[in-house]
Amino acid sequence: MPVSGEAGAGPDEHARTGAPGAGPEAAGPETAAPGSETADPAPAAATVLHTLDGGVSWITLNRPEAMNAVTRDQRERVIALLAEASADPAVRAVVLTATGRGFCAGADLRGTPGPARERVPGDVARTIRLGAQRLIAAVLDCEKPVIAAVNGTAAGIGAHLAFACDLVLAADTATFIEVFVRRGLVPDGGGAYLLPRLVGPQRAKELMFFGDALSAADAERLGLVNRTVPAAELEALAKEWAGLLAAGPTRALALTKQLVNASLDGDRGTAFAAEAAAQEINMTTRDANEGVASFVERRPPKYEGR
Repeated sequence: MPVSGEAGAGPDEHARTGAPGAGPEAAGPETAAPGSETADPAPAAATVLHTLDGGVSWITLNRPEAMNAVTRDQRERVIALLAEASADPAVRAVVLTATGRGFCAGADLRGTPGPARERVPGDVARTIRLGAQRLIAAVLDCEKPVIAAVNGTAAGIGAHLAFACDLVLAADTATFIEVFVRRGLVPDGGGAYLLPRLVGPQRAKELMFFGDALSAADAERLGLVNRTVPAAELEALAKEWAGLLAAGPTRALALTKQLVNASLDGDRGTAFAAEAAAQEINMTTRDANEGVASFVERRPPKYEGR
């Protein structure tokens, strides 16, 4: 699946094409609120490309003319594809990427209808819960490892979409922008949950308070990105990492992801109990038995993802 290596757009272009990242209307136009995504006039299959190659599910946002600002239909297709990846034994890893100069410039608010009735308390929270938060949760909860291959600008919900992934690769031309403060908004789409866990509370506040564009190199230095490479090398590195994951012990990776994601939310006793339970479950898998057998027999393991 091709990954564009063109230079990322700056914050001004983001302001024209996308928006911070709240989700779509919860139940039709009558509940639309600021932060709602617009519906996409193009078929979802055209604006979110999908291929399965060598056990790797490639999910590619494909609205380059809008810097891949995400629509309601795109969001729903990405969520569905991640759920399918969890359930399909043929899928061993996922890569989330995009075409053009932007990875994702936020939520697409262009053409969003105004509310047909007076907004009441609860409407905005419901919109965000059913929209942006569902998208981020779908990445965090996917039972297969998810790699973000960030080809360009990732702003607002687009940045959080990348940070929710298990591994983040970035073109050296990519930028990350916590754009919410520029619009006078509170970060949503899990930003205040993700960023402190990745970079600590002080760094998270710096990024969110000022909303400055963060280069891929600086994002790697802070620990938000695993590896930064020249744009022309991004696709090859994503294929290499995804291939390694796809050849690994899939259920062990799923349980490891679950343990790590939950590790900061509980105490040591809870974490230790979860670890023991995960190991108990994992030892029932073919791959765990294959790993032990290959060690005893002094040969490379051959994992099947089962």
